[in-house]
Amino acid sequence: MMRVRAALVPFVAALVVAGCSADESDDGGGAASTVTETVTSTPTSMPGATPSDVATDGGNPRPKTAPAGEGARLTVTDIRTGRHDEFDRVVYELGGNGRPGWRVAYVDEALQDGSGFPVDVAGEAILEVQITGSAYPGDSGAEPYDGPDPVRAQPGGSVVEVRGAPVFEGVTQSFIGVSEPGAPFTVDVLTDPTRLVIDVQR
Repeated sequence: MMRVRAALVPFVAALVVAGCSADESDDGGGAASTVTETVTSTPTSMPGATPSDVATDGGNPRPKTAPAGEGARLTVTDIRTGRHDEFDRVVYELGGNGRPGWRVAYVDEALQDGSGFPVDVAGEAILEVQITGSAYPGDSGAEPYDGPDPVRAQPGGSVVEVRGAPVFEGVTQSFIGVSEPGAPFTVDVLTDPTRLVIDVQR
């Protein structure tokens, strides 16, 4: 059985993040963020991290969820990874209209939606990413991602690889191979272009 080390990261301070900083660039050639929001700072230095991001559910951080905007029709057009001092970043760039929703959680096994077929994901733990408000390219008007699968991350970080982005019944499913079980993570949306961003603590 895999041993899980739960990271215990205390609350430090609340701060306001306006515009963009080095932590909000997506490290993969995308445009800078224009998001303005109130977040909670922790020693992880992950943008948007709060004490709940390290609260555990059976040894893992709790799932992160948010609803899609009404009428969202989005298609993944690019997948890339990046590296910061305290965390690794996975970026799903999205074409189409609306704001994506998501459910991101650790899972014991990577199983493809619809077929139930197993997906081989490298790493010691697996984050399942479900992007709601998704649409097939014919409905979103966006060119779908056609790059490598898996997307390999730089060696030695918390993210090992990213697998797939198929759409099934309005949900895009992807898996992130993580090097350390129980690593805290955050999820956010950046704009211009629309991107779903997942940061995993190292």
